[in-house]
Amino acid sequence: MSEAQNGELRDPISVHNFSERFMEQTVHFHVMKLSGAFFIWVGSSPLLSNLAVSMSSKYDSMPLSTLVMGDPSDTAPNSLAQRLAKKTKKQVFVSYSLPMTDSSLSLLVENRIKKELELHPGKF
Repeated sequence: MSEAQNGELRDPISVHNFSERFMEQTVHFHVMKLSGAFFIWVGSSPLLSNLAVSMSSKYDSMPLSTLVMGDPSDTAPNSLAQRLAKKTKKQVFVSYSLPMTDSSLSLLVENRIKKELELHPGKF
């Protein structure tokens, strides 16, 4: 149900969770759909170690992206947020709390998110 605020219709925040097992490690995904944006947390244990945000710009074909919190040498949350913002045309917040030990894991995780986007586009 949408709420009217200042004459605008707003969608309520909704939550969508899913998990997948990759290379003997269970990875959890937590998506919060916001109005015109979404937040996605990816991790194997309950930890918010970083946060990146990305959004499209009319001045550049590649979405703008910045790390709000976390280790600046870890580029995973920034790059994932940027690619998801480009794909969805929405503002995207990403927390990526997986160890950067294997780049193939990152690719599997991103492909799983894209698959979920195709299966349940209304959840993002």
